[in-house]
Amino acid sequence: MAAIVEDVRTALATVKDPEIRRPITELGMVDALAVADDGVVTLTVLLTIAACPMRDRLTVDVTTAVRAVRGVTDLRLTLGVMTDEQRTALRDQLQGGPGKEIPFARAESLTRVYAVASGKGGVGKSTVTVNLAAALAARGLAVGVLDADIYGFSVPRMLGVTARPTRVGEMILPPVAHGVKVISVGMFVDGNVPVVWRGPMLHRALQQFLADVYWGDLDVLLLDLPPGTGDIAISTAQLVPTAELLVVTTPQLAAAEVAERAGAIALQTRQRLVGVVENMSAMVLPDGSTLDLFGSGGGDVVAAALSRVTGTDVPLLGRIPLDVDLRTAGDTGVPLVLVDGSSPAKQALREIAGAIAARSRPLAGMSLGIAPAPR
Repeated sequence: MAAIVEDVRTALATVKDPEIRRPITELGMVDALAVADDGVVTLTVLLTIAACPMRDRLTVDVTTAVRAVRGVTDLRLTLGVMTDEQRTALRDQLQGGPGKEIPFARAESLTRVYAVASGKGGVGKSTVTVNLAAALAARGLAVGVLDADIYGFSVPRMLGVTARPTRVGEMILPPVAHGVKVISVGMFVDGNVPVVWRGPMLHRALQQFLADVYWGDLDVLLLDLPPGTGDIAISTAQLVPTAELLVVTTPQLAAAEVAERAGAIALQTRQRLVGVVENMSAMVLPDGSTLDLFGSGGGDVVAAALSRVTGTDVPLLGRIPLDVDLRTAGDTGVPLVLVDGSSPAKQALREIAGAIAARSRPLAGMSLGIAPAPR
């Protein structure tokens, strides 16, 4: 039976916790395992919390894995619950210790953090954020989205997230939609209740989302900032100094002037500018002609102005045409980049995501893991 026990453990190592997305054998969730002479396996798996929303899926995954092992005739599975001490140990294991450190602020972090900003509301900043996130995840990258627009949160709807985060002690496990980990204050309020907070509360909420949420090893974290240059924009620069700014504007010159201010904050916060995205660009009509409903040239104006002000090259990453399908996708919770078809807006978003995916994490402030050789 020892060989079967080992084979069962190997099979369990392929089962990942649906929320943490790591093997249950690594997380200390396999509590007891025994195999009788007749091949019946008795197994106890510990849930992180009693009300684990993924218990049914975990049951199916464990059962499928164990029953596929040669020599196993049946499985008697019991689901237990971790103790407070076990949950604390799990949190420390996942977050690297008991502290409230923000993983993305560490010098050795390889996660590229992009703060998606705009000068004013209504330019499609959240639409750009969720579509870039979905497109990057579709490329095989580990992606997270933090909806930092506390007052005007809309990311949960645009990504079709209906589940609430799971709390494991002081650690928060974010829901996953379309391969993207998502957290938003909208997941913690009932219905459409408004959030009425002052600056210190906003800072604390952002800090908690960055430090207490278990993001795992992300390649990219996108922060959907509120419009303007207020508390959240400043707190982002303080909490994650390596975060880079991605400015969204429309072609309208009046909007472009405001967007310049949102980008120019990089001079005071010492952040890098990734580039500019022009949303609601010329609409492609059925006959193939285009209609500049919101004017033209705003993206070029912002990119040129920010390049001049910062003394660096701030590129225009792309123009996203005005598209009814883009709005519809946001309302239905399935990003346009994942929908069948080849609309101009979908193509533009994928190209912008490709340009972002090709970028590497800057070396400034990064620990290279080297030390002077002893003499």
